Amino acid sequence: MKKQIHIFTLIVSSILLTQSLHAQTQKVRKPNIIFILADDLGYGDVSAYNPNSPLVTPNIDQLAADGIKYTRFYSGSTVCAPSRCALMTGRHMGSAYVRGNAKGKDGTGALREQDITIAEILQDDGYKTGMFGKWGLGDVESKGAPHLKGFDNFYGYLDQSHAHNYYTDSLYEISSGKTQVVKVSHADYTQDLISNKALTFIKENKDNPFFLYLPFTLPHAELIVPDSLLKAFQKEDGSSKLEPETPYVKKGNYNNQAQPHAAFAAMVNKLDTDVGRVVDLIKSLGLEDDTYIFFSSDNGPHKEGGADPEFFNSGGPLRGIKRDLYEGGIRVPFIAKVPGNAHAGSQVDDPWAFWDLLPTFTDIANLQAPKDINGLSFQASLTGVEPHAKHSSLYWQFNEQGLLKQAVSGAEWKLIRFKKEGKPERLELYNLSSDIGEKNNVAAQNPRIVKELSAQLKKENKKPENPTFDWSNMEN
Repeated sequence: MKKQIHIFTLIVSSILLTQSLHAQTQKVRKPNIIFILADDLGYGDVSAYNPNSPLVTPNIDQLAADGIKYTRFYSGSTVCAPSRCALMTGRHMGSAYVRGNAKGKDGTGALREQDITIAEILQDDGYKTGMFGKWGLGDVESKGAPHLKGFDNFYGYLDQSHAHNYYTDSLYEISSGKTQVVKVSHADYTQDLISNKALTFIKENKDNPFFLYLPFTLPHAELIVPDSLLKAFQKEDGSSKLEPETPYVKKGNYNNQAQPHAAFAAMVNKLDTDVGRVVDLIKSLGLEDDTYIFFSSDNGPHKEGGADPEFFNSGGPLRGIKRDLYEGGIRVPFIAKVPGNAHAGSQVDDPWAFWDLLPTFTDIANLQAPKDINGLSFQASLTGVEPHAKHSSLYWQFNEQGLLKQAVSGAEWKLIRFKKEGKPERLELYNLSSDIGEKNNVAAQNPRIVKELSAQLKKENKKPENPTFDWSNMEN
């Protein structure tokens, strides 16, 4: 009898131990991280940031209502590739390897082996990693190809020029551990192909911690959507609901567009719809309590292919567009939905930037970020707590068509420097706390602040390791 009791006790103890271990395993499951990145979507193109916008983004607005809205979040740069470099590597434009748009085939616009990405860090920790959309940091023959930078799955565009084509005969995909070209039908809208692949990735990895990076191409030019989506912004006679329309005539990479206002609105609507599809799938799979969802844009609104940021008030209260270092070129919508919708409807007004995403994501996953980065973690703000460390300043630089632009921004002051080779510099100073629209240049009235910020600007700008972005001949 005693032997039977002993055996029974052992069985019960074993069951309880198994249940305890299972509960502990469930408890320590690391959270999923989803980062959705729009392309050239302005601060004012999201109605949660701009109630007076002619655009309505109900799904993105709901994400903000269920999450945290950051009002002073900045992109890594004012154009595509360097902004994504800052996002992936935690480095601002004073120390990043990629500091401008450049082709990746010869390595000038591609990440190197030593440029560690957030995807590599999470992949090494056992996360399943997927990217669906536009990469822009290395072609197949470079060290920056997606399969070499931490991604198990990839489907989309490698090069930003190719990504101008929403109807194409080829995309790229990771297959057999390599990034390879794949044929697609020219009749298929690539945003549909990309978003469907992303949803499949979520379903296939619902039982594992995953990192999903969704760099969608919408609403970047060219301005085109399927006719079925355009109709929502047309009257019964086929004319645009968003008159007056100025037809765009084919130029360069961008084809004719008779109704650019209607097409742009339809593209933003499509983006919003696909954000909703991702959020809805997470809910239907019961993953809300295990998943962080972030949404942002890679830079300010564009004026290409017929896009009209003035008509749509795409900058909201901000001055400038893509390629500017005024706020409209670099301040972007940023929304964070945390597991369980904690702190829903709250707002963070502290300045943060793309180079802070790597340390924040590693914090979320309880991992260590590399030491030699510019980013700081804002993970505490996702829990309603003040981060123990904040930026004293943020830095950007951009060079195109012989004009070097540099900017440094502190708590309230922002200095922008304009320099052409052989020409005197031009300095502009703005107090963002009282002049968010950067209308009043007060540099002449504040020489001490100009001097302090100029010194900070020089301090942040390290000599580039990539000679393509060595603009030292223009800096003095």
